[in-house]
Amino acid sequence: MGMRRRFGVAVIAALGLTMTLSACKARVDIGTQAALSPEQQAAQIERGRYLAIAGDCAACHTRAGGEAFAGGRGLETPFGVIYAPNITPDKQTGIGNWSTADFRRALHHGQDDEGKNLYPAFSYPYYARVTDEDVDAIHAYINSLTPVSYTAPKNGLGFPFNIRLSLKGWNLLHFRSGVFKPTAGKSAEWNRGAYLVEGLGHCGACHTPKNIMGGDKNGQRLQGGVLEGWFASDLTGDKKTGLGNWTEQDIVDFLKTGANTHSSAYGGMAEVVRLSTSKMTDEDLKAMAVYLKSQPAPTSRPTSLAPSAAVMAQGKALYDKGCADCHVDDGSGIPGLYPPLAANANVNAHDPSSILQIVIDGSGHPDNPAAFGEGMAAFPTLKNADVAAVATYIRNSWGNKASPVIARQAGEMRAMVNARKKDK
Repeated sequence: MGMRRRFGVAVIAALGLTMTLSACKARVDIGTQAALSPEQQAAQIERGRYLAIAGDCAACHTRAGGEAFAGGRGLETPFGVIYAPNITPDKQTGIGNWSTADFRRALHHGQDDEGKNLYPAFSYPYYARVTDEDVDAIHAYINSLTPVSYTAPKNGLGFPFNIRLSLKGWNLLHFRSGVFKPTAGKSAEWNRGAYLVEGLGHCGACHTPKNIMGGDKNGQRLQGGVLEGWFASDLTGDKKTGLGNWTEQDIVDFLKTGANTHSSAYGGMAEVVRLSTSKMTDEDLKAMAVYLKSQPAPTSRPTSLAPSAAVMAQGKALYDKGCADCHVDDGSGIPGLYPPLAANANVNAHDPSSILQIVIDGSGHPDNPAAFGEGMAAFPTLKNADVAAVATYIRNSWGNKASPVIARQAGEMRAMVNARKKDK
């Protein structure tokens, strides 16, 4: 379970059980585990460990400085802050009393151990596609962890979002249950990639834009979305804003190392690489690449407006002074050290959130570590108009073409960044 990128932070309410129900669940779990030999149990736990990595569970369920899987990490959403719960096997504050059936219900139906609806910030619309066998293996692994006594802060959701009953309506509109089924006529590798991308890896939780209710815009699947001020990039075959110019090996390299000749990981994706994809097998990464390369480019895109000559001149002066030493005059970057900005899909994205946040706050600070190295330093002293100008210049030079950025957008991003730091 993880959040990529992601709208994906898991929120499982650790609620108390009656003694009768607890005893019943205990008998169910004992019966399930008794069917496995010690060797089989060990193999299941190890398999679950790998699946938890592929699902990026630790990213969402581990707060800064806290114990792994003990919860407490907050996700900023348009509806307020949601805190990931403790999913260690602690019986009072974690999910130590959850049966195998409870765990399946959470992932497959978005309900807790008492049948109450979970918030869709927990990516059950994606986890619903994970097989029973894999769900059980993840549960076995979680149960093997050391219990940690910790209760996450109360969610910061205002009315009416704090009323769980409203989630029934959300599910009717946005949730369809059903375990992944291989697509006939596709290779085993393609289907494995589809299972990881569309299910366990829940890539669309971050990389698909959301509607006003926080549900996926299915007509724009994998075309990129905004989460916590970062733009999770387009994963379609678009040659300008997506993966159209990437090879399968480029995708594998990026997922394995956080960088390739086209781009480098930042924001939430840097964390995904560090905690998840860099620890996955080459075979699984290749399968994901095969599946992603099969995704068609959108048939239409937002029209890009042309920047003014004055803004481009202002942006060029700022770029030459503060950016060219690393990214080079022609935006080609330095291989292995600094990513190219020319023909960079993230630079050409219709949403400039990521480039604004990087200029204002950098890409490698402790709260948002780069996959490798220290990342890009921030330029906090630049005025909003300067941030907008240099972003506009980068987005419209060396063959790039994207709509200009205005000072108001830079100001809004700065306010969000400052608010986040104040809350910490």
